[in-house]
Amino acid sequence: MSQTAAIEIRAADPACPTIAPLIEASQEHGADQSTADSDHTLGVAELCKPGVLFFAAYQGEQPLGCGAIKTLRDGSAEVKSVFVSTQARGQGLARQIMDHLAAVAGAKGFAALVLETGSPLCPGYDAARSLYERLGYQYCPPFEGYKTDPLSVFMRLPLTPAT
Repeated sequence: MSQTAAIEIRAADPACPTIAPLIEASQEHGADQSTADSDHTLGVAELCKPGVLFFAAYQGEQPLGCGAIKTLRDGSAEVKSVFVSTQARGQGLARQIMDHLAAVAGAKGFAALVLETGSPLCPGYDAARSLYERLGYQYCPPFEGYKTDPLSVFMRLPLTPAT
């Protein structure tokens, strides 16, 4: 990632052709790291559903990463599809996306952010788990729609409503 242009995280259409490579790469990563039953990566159709807010991180007009929040029935929001392109990794972009998702969720009045990610049995998710821990997420039981799975861990971050 070049340091010449600033990163802008903004709402985006997951069906946009320039976003498709990010979503496809995210799905490939999920499929490579887990079994089909334990892969909860969302595709374009799921990311376009009502109740899902999708964002992309751009440098100029080039999308380098993405993430979404999905409204849950209990008043929390689930973090989904956080992914950073290979060329943009290692420069804090995933953290910027996660911070943006938390800010949006807090502004919308969600009580917490929750997420599912690969367990230590899925080493391709080690960096993600480490980031979530540094951001203050705590391990929690499975939430809406999930069950205990040795390939998954579940995490929660309480949010303070925006004032």
